[in-house]
Amino acid sequence: MARSAREIRRSARSLVRENLWTVAIAVGLLVFLAIMVNLLSDEIARLDAAAYWLFVVKLRREWLTPTMQGFSTLASPVGLLAMLIMVGAFAPGKRPGWCAATNLVLVVVLNTLIKNVVQRPRPDGFRLVSEWGYSFPSGHSMVAMAFYGFLAWLVWKYEREALSRWFYAAVFALLILMIGISRVYLGVHYASDVIAGFFVSLAWLAFFTKVIAPLFIPDEKDFSLDSPTQLMKLEDLQQ
Repeated sequence: MARSAREIRRSARSLVRENLWTVAIAVGLLVFLAIMVNLLSDEIARLDAAAYWLFVVKLRREWLTPTMQGFSTLASPVGLLAMLIMVGAFAPGKRPGWCAATNLVLVVVLNTLIKNVVQRPRPDGFRLVSEWGYSFPSGHSMVAMAFYGFLAWLVWKYEREALSRWFYAAVFALLILMIGISRVYLGVHYASDVIAGFFVSLAWLAFFTKVIAPLFIPDEKDFSLDSPTQLMKLEDLQQ
């Protein structure tokens, strides 16, 4: 019996690993839809009130506000354009840059469509910056998860050293989290906007990296720098 249970758990873990992208899409969509259909519920209201109390009432400080504005800027058009230039300059070949740009454009379109369907007004009365448009889901949160999540995937795909892979994944994860928190801190989004944006964008990122990204970016095995032949392939890609 115990052995059978262990085999079942091992099989379940193996099944999840083999279908990780499908699991990510399913979880992301389910959480997003659960929040969207319950926006007017008491549970969502309590979540938003608790986040307001923590990030606005308790944490707001004059010295902290510029830092939060800085994190928010990382998901602004100017910040993202700078990051796209860096991707195009330092990633091998031109395809990663085009892939990142395509990802960014499509997630912005998706965010705009959802906002115009839900039409949730932004929080009012405690904003530190000016914003326009609807509130749900947070565009900064969606863009952060899609764009910086893609960069994390790119590093994970090509970086050979395990320590570096985990380090950069942690850095990008922290950036994503802080961008979302900054939107609540600055008073331009509810916490439920941010969480919903993270999860729907997680589903999008899983789909994008599985289906669309391979059309732009070759498999890392084809472009390892371990032989002259592979170096020639990389030079061909860069031309």
